[in-house]
Amino acid sequence: MADELSEVLPKLTAALEGRYTVERELGRGGMATVFLAHDVKHGREVAIKVLHPELAATVGGGRFEREIRLLARLQHPHILGMFDSGEAGGLLYYVMPFVKGESLRDRIEREGMLPIEDAIQITLEVNDALGYAHKQGIVHRDIKPENILLTGGHALVADFGIAKLAEDQGGQKLTQTGMSMGTPYYMAPEQSSGEPAGPTSDIYALGCVLYEMLAGEPPFTGKNAMQIMARHAMEQVPSVRIVRNVVPEEIENAIFIAMNKSPADRPQSAEQFAQLLGLPLGSTASMRALTPTMQRRIPSGAQAAIAAMQKPWWKRPALVGAAAFAVLAGVAAVYYAKARGNGRFATSDPNARRIAVLYFQDRSRDSSLGPLADGLTEGLIHSLSSAPTLTVISRSGVEPFRGTGVAPDSIARALRAGYLVRGDVEPEGDQVRVTVRLDDASGANIDRATFTRPASNQVAMRDTLVVLASDLIRRQLREDIQLKMQRASTASADAWLLQQRAEQQRKAAESARRAGDGAAYDRELAAADSLLVLAAKADPKWADPPTLRAQIAYGRSRVGGATLPQVRQWTGVAEDYATQALALDANDADALEVRGNAKYWRWLKGLETSPEKAQALLLSAKADLEQAKTVNPNQAGAWASLSHLYYQTGNATDINIAAQRALEADEFLSNAEVILNRLFLSSYDLGQFDRADQRCGELRQRYPAGLNSVRCQLYLLTGTEKAPDVGAAWKLADSAVALVPAPAKESQRLNTGMLVAAVIARGSKSQPALADSARHVARRSEGTAANDPTRETAWSGAFVYTLLGDDADAVRLLKSYIAANPQRAKGLRDEPGWWFRDLERNPQYRQLVGLGS
Repeated sequence: MADELSEVLPKLTAALEGRYTVERELGRGGMATVFLAHDVKHGREVAIKVLHPELAATVGGGRFEREIRLLARLQHPHILGMFDSGEAGGLLYYVMPFVKGESLRDRIEREGMLPIEDAIQITLEVNDALGYAHKQGIVHRDIKPENILLTGGHALVADFGIAKLAEDQGGQKLTQTGMSMGTPYYMAPEQSSGEPAGPTSDIYALGCVLYEMLAGEPPFTGKNAMQIMARHAMEQVPSVRIVRNVVPEEIENAIFIAMNKSPADRPQSAEQFAQLLGLPLGSTASMRALTPTMQRRIPSGAQAAIAAMQKPWWKRPALVGAAAFAVLAGVAAVYYAKARGNGRFATSDPNARRIAVLYFQDRSRDSSLGPLADGLTEGLIHSLSSAPTLTVISRSGVEPFRGTGVAPDSIARALRAGYLVRGDVEPEGDQVRVTVRLDDASGANIDRATFTRPASNQVAMRDTLVVLASDLIRRQLREDIQLKMQRASTASADAWLLQQRAEQQRKAAESARRAGDGAAYDRELAAADSLLVLAAKADPKWADPPTLRAQIAYGRSRVGGATLPQVRQWTGVAEDYATQALALDANDADALEVRGNAKYWRWLKGLETSPEKAQALLLSAKADLEQAKTVNPNQAGAWASLSHLYYQTGNATDINIAAQRALEADEFLSNAEVILNRLFLSSYDLGQFDRADQRCGELRQRYPAGLNSVRCQLYLLTGTEKAPDVGAAWKLADSAVALVPAPAKESQRLNTGMLVAAVIARGSKSQPALADSARHVARRSEGTAANDPTRETAWSGAFVYTLLGDDADAVRLLKSYIAANPQRAKGLRDEPGWWFRDLERNPQYRQLVGLGS
């Protein structure tokens, strides 16, 4: 075998000459060897995995091609994808992205025991990937630390290329080799005995990996493979808490259940395993970042599991049998009644840790304390948001209720908040009295605190308020509230108050803009800018004043009706102020975000006419926005902008992750509907129709009268998971046209008409007579550059003709689309998506997207 492996590199190099430059061997496993190579056409580093000769001989080219086709279907944020595959010189290989990071094995060998929160995050992400693959009928069969790559703080599951199609109700096995796949340290008992491996075998292996991450070694070891497999089959799983007693009991119990000897006694799906770990499946493509600091690494699922240690035992995940639960239910009911009486049951509400800080009220007669009240409120939101155990409603979530008089219980219902923090400020001689209250979701006050500070010392008020408010919450939840260190602020009371006054002027300007009063808008912004000049003089080392000046300037560049010269002027001003802020604080995420946004807006408006300069501007905008979310993983605005920018530089997976991270960081973003729609479309583009359906449901629930809630339903009818209901498609198309203003109706009619054509084309698969109807609707919906300048209808039309097998027309419309959107050719070249996968072998298509003929 050693001689055969030594011949692989020269044979591979010769066979792939001109396509890939093979550089060196990266690693070798039991079934394949991995080489680092350079993709000549696309100018990128790739990893080429070559099956060992004896395995290749057993598998054969036909079976290899079938299994690789399965791999090509896997498009998930936590699965390492595939670029290419084939047979060359008798070698079977496939090409993957080269991931610059390390494997989980590397990290375990370096660190031994991993931090609990990291271990749970990795497990949840791998579990999410497995759940997705299992729904596609694919079982990994070899989950182990070597096959889990770590990059950018997240996990990627590799080596799905040798996965076996799960048996379908006793149907024909794809493999009949009898070869036992898996690694003894992580192999489920049924797998080691030669029985078929199913989804629960992967879950068993993942339980072993989680154990090793927490304990520093696998659950079972031995002198040889047979001994290890025998221990898996016969011995009880050792307690990880004996080795490491800080591991939560719930996590240990989840491992025990995942590693049950019988597959029937394990979680039957990845969703069930995720629930045992404390997080619903589907939430891990980008882990919830509950705090705007780089230090936090506890995902919401991990935090829920750790926090559960302090809950009454019956509130922990269901780890007992149904019979035992029935016996104990009466006892729990008695305890419940008592607990409600003494307030200890507050944590039973799933929204208990959702805190809404409402804007404090100014009780002064002349409203002179308004800037102080707003500054204290926003500072408190910012500080409490850093507590890993809390979900604090963002400023954009509570701002609509500012000064409205809406009842507290109604606000709590609207925001799904378990508790409300309210307060007021009032003058008391030369001091200011600050009162802070904690209300439950019914609006009833359950605790309060009051303090006074000199009117001139607003900074001391801010810091005292944070301490008292967190203490009120701590006493109610009966757990410690750990606040992270915040970005450096100012010690100058004058600078801080001037900044708050400027914020108030900016809010007044926005109100004037919404009312259509352009003169008042300009006047209020000019006043805000003057106040910020004074704030910067009061504390020249504080980055916030120039950051806010940059945000104001950027906002002016986005006002409707702004001319291209005005856009150029204001984006330039925004970039200059943001750069000034970053010179004072290189880790100012807000400054990075606004500078990136200003650059991207300038790029979108086409203000750089040189292609080279335009590309450099786009990449510079991307770098700023990505740095912002690196500095602060909870930077919702940066994630939101990236979810659009990645249409230019990334792929559907990048877009999906960015949109999800934006909404997780702030579900109340001002453009949340747009971001949620991007999340829907990117899930749809990835062929993840179950998730797309879920996102469409969210759109319909949150924005029932919105255009996107109608269009998403129409898109779903063009997918493969719903019956092609042509009547329903026409009704949805008519509804979409009715929702847009008159000038946009023609464009909407063409766009939705093309989607209806796609539904009809899908129907023609079972009713061939519908094909002509689909072509007729598509022809009349193609549009022109005049009425459809972005050529979105051409894009959709190419999909329709692909469904109909009319490749020539499909390529014709794609040419029209790429002529208007040349940057999208790269996306089609790298990953055509499920819409155009059937066109990949068409010579005209390949030439169009730059793949050659």
